[in-house]
Amino acid sequence: MFWHTTRFRIDLSQPKVMGIVNVTPDSFSDGGQHATTRAALAHCEQLLKEGANILDIGGESTRPGAPAVSLEEELARVLPVVREAVRLNVPISVDTYKAGVMQAVLDTGVDIINDVWALRQAGAQQVIAAHASCGVCLMHMHGEPQTMQTLPMQGSSIQPVVEFLKSHAQRLQTIGVVSERIALDPGVGFGKTVVQNFELLAHQDQLLALGYPLLVGWSRKSSVGAVSGCDVGERMVPSVAAALLAVERGAGLVRVHDVAPTIQALKVWQAAQV
Repeated sequence: MFWHTTRFRIDLSQPKVMGIVNVTPDSFSDGGQHATTRAALAHCEQLLKEGANILDIGGESTRPGAPAVSLEEELARVLPVVREAVRLNVPISVDTYKAGVMQAVLDTGVDIINDVWALRQAGAQQVIAAHASCGVCLMHMHGEPQTMQTLPMQGSSIQPVVEFLKSHAQRLQTIGVVSERIALDPGVGFGKTVVQNFELLAHQDQLLALGYPLLVGWSRKSSVGAVSGCDVGERMVPSVAAALLAVERGAGLVRVHDVAPTIQALKVWQAAQV
């Protein structure tokens, strides 16, 4: 399977690691660590040295309870980083739900738009449809960041997430975006309980049956903390374990903070694929 993006046709016959670059002061795990352009670019280069295949740059935290950021503030955080990052000769993704940010970063040559709102915000679908080739990742989120963990989903998560992602992917195709440009993300931690998150992992085959690449982000999430007893700064090992399980069950891409340990674990897994 391949994921078609602006400049790259990403081969998913082997799993790919997407390294997280948060250009934010308030992300749940590493807020403020890479909030300047210089620090963010240094982090990009470090993640590439560690083996990241894709970089995902974000200028607004979507952690539970996070306040919204204005268009102007998000652009001020992200654009200086993106303008330099597109020169690194790797696929560059931008984590945003705002049409104005999408348009601005695509104009710089960005390859992928990674949207936690699955293009439900005003103008977002139109920006993606108007672009000739960018990749897009549609994520399932129940509710919104301000309230999603105080009012999580009820019942089983499988069918609602499958149906949501299926319908939004199909809707995008009806306005001219070919399926090869689309990837899906079940949205671990976005309005779901610990049980519901692990239910999605246990039944990941139902997401794969939709026929799109699957991008999964377990890294440092509260669910891995809940089952392991680890605080957020101590969740590298359970995060790598979850990423490895997701890959073993068919995910083509994993979005992680800890690139080097994830790459090491995947090498061990790959050695056993004989």
